[in-house]
Amino acid sequence: MHPIEFSCGGKTVGRERQVYIIAEACDNHFGSMPLAKEMILQAKIAGADAVKFQHHLPDVEMLSDVPMSDNFKEPLYDFLKKNALTLDQHCELCAFCRSVDIAYMCTPFSYKAAEELRDHNLGDVFKIGSGEFQDFPSLEIIASIGRPMILSCGMSTEEEIEETVYFMKGLGIPFALLNCTSEYPPKYENMRLKNIPYLMEKYPDLIIGHSDHTPDNYTAYAAVALGAKIIEKHIILDKRMPGPDQSVSIDTESLKEMVDGIKKIEKALTCEKKVTVDEGRIREWAYRSVVTENPIKRGGTIKRDDLTTKRPGYGIPAKKIGSVVGKKALRDIACNEIIKWSDFE
Repeated sequence: MHPIEFSCGGKTVGRERQVYIIAEACDNHFGSMPLAKEMILQAKIAGADAVKFQHHLPDVEMLSDVPMSDNFKEPLYDFLKKNALTLDQHCELCAFCRSVDIAYMCTPFSYKAAEELRDHNLGDVFKIGSGEFQDFPSLEIIASIGRPMILSCGMSTEEEIEETVYFMKGLGIPFALLNCTSEYPPKYENMRLKNIPYLMEKYPDLIIGHSDHTPDNYTAYAAVALGAKIIEKHIILDKRMPGPDQSVSIDTESLKEMVDGIKKIEKALTCEKKVTVDEGRIREWAYRSVVTENPIKRGGTIKRDDLTTKRPGYGIPAKKIGSVVGKKALRDIACNEIIKWSDFE
């Protein structure tokens, strides 16, 4: 079974690849193109691999009286009718992403939205939110477009994850699974980060990542340490700004810190235990050698009481002290002297 890989913005996403970092702009731009473009620019400066937007067609994806979410101050339908990006705006933002060399990514909240993204060649990958994780009719028709898909599995049970994975595998397109808790913001005890290695073991062919709604970076770092290969994080230009996802977003300075931290954690995740070059230089003085505690005459038998261990470590290793006891000295050895193998028979 070969692990799934796919390309997004010229970078390969996979289990043996570097962590792919998605800056989720969500609707914190309020439909403002200057704000949206500044979010793209700051995400690029921070080192994110992609910036993600959302393509909403409110009348296609929901009824007008959909219940309010805690992270919105007005009904979602009303908010989106006023602030959702138009298709022309998506085209302009995608072009701007290309101009600054960061991948454009988008979540289509309906098949029609996915179709429009396809028809205008917007993005390489579809990101599917947790609300659509079990919407098999929509998943099937969006998958028919043929693009890889990244699915968040918030609000789902283990059995529902199994159902969706089985369903998606039958559609024949590459896809990745993101651990997620759909609270805004989530309680840390509900983050279930150990679900990441569990999913990795259960689905060894899938790319497993993490979509994070906390207002800081701790759980994103932990997710990477646990094996996540995609990190999605909500961003806002300034935490003092209002925004529908303000409470679950980090500012762009924190995004820069997160990207830097993830890259450092990735470097630290090697598992081969060996002495590095720099450790070797320190080991020379920090390790201990066998040293005489008492003077030893030539021809005398070396007793345990005659020996101790002290730094530096370029003599007989301390762990070999037992091999020296009982040997006959070939020369007079002064007290407090590092002894060598050539000093005794």
